Amino acid sequence: MKIWVDADSCPVVIKEILFKAAKRTGVLLTLVANHPLHIPPSRNIKFIQVSSGFDVADNEIVNRLNIGDLVITGDIPLAAEIIEKGGQALDPRGELYSKNNIKARLTMRDFMDTLRASGIDTGGQAPFSQNERKDFANQLDKLLTSMKITANGKPLFK
Repeated sequence: MKIWVDADSCPVVIKEILFKAAKRTGVLLTLVANHPLHIPPSRNIKFIQVSSGFDVADNEIVNRLNIGDLVITGDIPLAAEIIEKGGQALDPRGELYSKNNIKARLTMRDFMDTLRASGIDTGGQAPFSQNERKDFANQLDKLLTSMKITANGKPLFK
């Protein structure tokens, strides 16, 4: 399993959690963004800078994704593509998207877009909270723990 990060909108505190997890487990972590990012020196933490443009980073992630890879994103349409392709998608606020909940999330997103397009102020997203940071870290830990052992019983990570 590899971890891909839709890094253009990923909060710094979440990136720090991911950096620590990558160093601890040895899992390959790749951040994808259309602007330069600073990443810590590590052989298993990579950065791909893509050109600016609508969905360029998203498309790069989808094109490189393998079944079972994890993508960190708050972009619900991207999460839907990831799930359809056999990957896993985790929101920076700690919600694990799945086949069971992604359609409802897409419907709500589209509804909110319609409201905003008609001039209704929907208030936007709440500030990132300490509880959401904790929820993300716990969900990430569960995912990494579940991937520790392969079918043949050999450890997947260090």
